[in-house]
Amino acid sequence: MDNFNAPGRNHLFVPGPVNIPDQIIRAMNRNNEDYRSPAIPALTKTLLEDVKKIFKTTTGTPFLIPTTGTGAWESGLTNTLSPGDKIVSFLIGQFSLLWIDQQQRLNFNVDVVESEWGQGAKLDVLESKIASDTAHTIKAICIVHNETATGVTNNLAKVRQILDSYRHPALFIVDGVSSICALDFRMDEWGVDVAITGSQKALSLPTGIGIVVAGPKAIEASKTAKSLRVFFDWKDYLKFYQLGTYWPYTPSIHLLYGLRAALDLVFEEGLENVIARHNRLGTATRLAVEAWGLKNCTQKEEWHSDTVTAVVVPSYIDSAEIVRRAWKRYNLSLGLGLNKVAGKVFRIGHLGYLNELQLLGCLAGVEMILQDVGYPVKLGSGVAAASAYFKNTIPLIPSRI
Repeated sequence: MDNFNAPGRNHLFVPGPVNIPDQIIRAMNRNNEDYRSPAIPALTKTLLEDVKKIFKTTTGTPFLIPTTGTGAWESGLTNTLSPGDKIVSFLIGQFSLLWIDQQQRLNFNVDVVESEWGQGAKLDVLESKIASDTAHTIKAICIVHNETATGVTNNLAKVRQILDSYRHPALFIVDGVSSICALDFRMDEWGVDVAITGSQKALSLPTGIGIVVAGPKAIEASKTAKSLRVFFDWKDYLKFYQLGTYWPYTPSIHLLYGLRAALDLVFEEGLENVIARHNRLGTATRLAVEAWGLKNCTQKEEWHSDTVTAVVVPSYIDSAEIVRRAWKRYNLSLGLGLNKVAGKVFRIGHLGYLNELQLLGCLAGVEMILQDVGYPVKLGSGVAAASAYFKNTIPLIPSRI
């Protein structure tokens, strides 16, 4: 029983976990089964092939690990690097901060490049470091594609351009937890060696699958990497891939069926259409924030995220009160400001299996909450700005033409 029951559905607009479509819920609504039967390996084989499509890779090797994004981080690092290896990592918000903490606790030599929260990674600093590293002491570049705490998206193509310009062999390791399958991500074209995402973000599944895709250079590095790993060891997975049974331990069977349904929904809509839909949702949210007279935490348009918008509130308002009021009065879930931006921003997540009218409901709720906490917003202003944009950009639904 729900201890905090309320009429209707909860309007879930945090940047993950996100709304779960009915098709996925139905796919997971099944009994347990023997993962050693022929059915699960057959299902797994199709998932491994199709997951590569959302990463835009033909050369990568996927691992569907029963874990969170944090576990996927650890898998990507420990399989490719050895203790003491020098890595360059960018601190631009709470989740890049947590990843750096993990890197340090795994005993890597982490060269932290820090930006003001709301700014992207300092790629000019990266270029300087790569240019001067003629001895190739830097073994990896670690970067968060989309920093969920601040709504900042980094330019991964530029990172690859820098590495190629100086013919530097460092591994290119990317956290794509809140970007892959929502933002443009091109693993092969951008030469990403390790990319990770989590099931609870754009794929709209429950939390529980950390998806890691390793390129050929990363697979080769895993053969000599000396970091201790057991549960996350790719070698065990690859052994069972060769055997055709795929699983070195019990998988999350229900989540595998859910992932099958999630990928089917993506391919039915078309990956490029999914990315375009997220761009519409992000653009409309930013237009609403502007109409409210508030500022985006992201300081330049080039860094704007299409999966989450962090909204800066006036100094006399505690943004945590906006989040509390949203949940207590309107059954609306918004994201808190974290760490350095706690109390200063609230976050609107707009990723996953979500449409434009759902977002308009969220924006209407935010306007009422802003008035509740004493901000003089004109009701309907943000909704009108977003609606006007949607009116001219929403395409016909292909299956209904």
